[in-house]
Amino acid sequence: MTRSLVFGGARSGKSAYAESLCASSGKPVVYVATARAGDAEMQTRIAHHRARRDTAWMTVEEPLALGNVLRDMSAPGNVVMVDCLTVWLSNLLFCDGRIYPEIGHIDPPEHYFLERDAFLSALEQVSGEVVIVSNEVGMGIVPQGAISRWFVDEAGRLNQAVAARCERAVWVAAGLPLVLKGPTC
Repeated sequence: MTRSLVFGGARSGKSAYAESLCASSGKPVVYVATARAGDAEMQTRIAHHRARRDTAWMTVEEPLALGNVLRDMSAPGNVVMVDCLTVWLSNLLFCDGRIYPEIGHIDPPEHYFLERDAFLSALEQVSGEVVIVSNEVGMGIVPQGAISRWFVDEAGRLNQAVAARCERAVWVAAGLPLVLKGPTC
C-alpha cells in the first residue's frame, strides 16, 4: 500500500501526473472527483478532466463526504485517486451558502472539522493505494480578505496533515515531478 500526495500550483500538471501514477500501477482505478459543476467555467474544467481520464476507470463524484468514499472504495489491489483536496475544502466551506466577512474572525462550519477528521482517519486506514491531488496556494502574496487568508492557511494545514500520513509526496511544477518524500517511481 502506498499513499501519495501530488501537489502544485494551478495548471502545473499535477492531475495529469497523478493520473499517470494510477495508470502505471496496472490496477483498477477509482477516480474520486470533488468538483461541482456550479457554473460554465467549472463545467469546462470538469469536461477537460473527464476527456483525459481513462474510460475503464470507475468515477465517483463526491463533493463533501470524502472520508466515507475513501473508506468504501479503498481495497487491496486497487488505486483510489482523489482530485482535488482544495476544491473539496472550498465545497465544505461554502456548502451551506454562508457569506463570510472580509474583515474579522472566520468561523468555519462545524461539518468542515467533522469531514476533515473523517477524511484523515480514513486515509490512515486505507487498504489499497491512494493518490491525492491538491493545490499549493500559499506561495503567493498574503490575501487581503479574512476568508481568503483562512482558506490559504487551512489548505496549507490540510496538505501538511495529508503529507504526514502519506509514504510519498510529489511536487509538480511545469509538468515536472519532484519527489519530496518516498519512492521516486
